[in-house]
Amino acid sequence: MKNANQPNQVSDISQAELDRYERLDQEWREYGIAAPARRALVDARLYKVSDLRKISQSDLEQLHGMGKSAIARLKVLMNAKKIKFRP
Repeated sequence: MKNANQPNQVSDISQAELDRYERLDQEWREYGIAAPARRALVDARLYKVSDLRKISQSDLEQLHGMGKSAIARLKVLMNAKKIKFRP
């Protein structure tokens, strides 16, 4: 049972924002990327694997919400598609 004094983790994000993310993060959802990482990618205007060539690995790692698991999964996807990070 939820304690009324505990904030809802999603309460900081409006329904309109959630709808926006849902429209833009479809490819990331299909690859099983976690929600915080999906939001970070969308906020950085990275909507699909091929967009990752626009960013350096260092910049990707600095995105708020981007965890080690998501980065590892993205690297696997990039390798499969022969895509490299921006130097």
